[in-house]
Amino acid sequence: MQIESPPTDAGRPQPEGERRGLVIVHTGDGKGKSTAAFGLALRAFGRGKAVHIYQFMKVPSARFGEHRLFEKIGLPIEGLGDGFSWKSKDLEHSAQLARDGWARAAALIRAGEHFLVVLDEIMYPIRFGWLALDDVLACLRERPSHVHVVLTGRGAPEELVALADTVTEMTPIKHHFDAGVPAQRGIED
Repeated sequence: MQIESPPTDAGRPQPEGERRGLVIVHTGDGKGKSTAAFGLALRAFGRGKAVHIYQFMKVPSARFGEHRLFEKIGLPIEGLGDGFSWKSKDLEHSAQLARDGWARAAALIRAGEHFLVVLDEIMYPIRFGWLALDDVLACLRERPSHVHVVLTGRGAPEELVALADTVTEMTPIKHHFDAGVPAQRGIED
């Protein structure tokens, strides 16, 4: 490791534009996409902002760690799906749940009453063809100017990356699954 001297000045010019709602994408094969989105949701909610989280692949009755905490603090989180596709007994039903969920999420985004809307795991229904990418892009373009939207999931389409203001790709360097360590409560759920 190379030791560095701490910076003594900001090192970059300060932005001069106006503040506005952002489209933020967390994608890639590495861990942390949803976790990063939930961190932003907590930050905004902690500032008294209206926040809503939609999870496209989780069932409405999901009780993962985030659900338990968000319920305690009053941060709305909704499962819109019926689990991951390999667990589905009826993929057309799964697709319809995604479409119905998207209709609700799009209406909430367009209404402009929320500071931040998280669309967790939305890349999957987009990639599976259950949601029309053009509809998602149109909603993001048409949203009120103060509304921030975070979208998560592997394989973000190029068109979404181009539209977004901030895109972070999570890249795995090392993962405990590869060493045979299973998922653990409080880490993966």
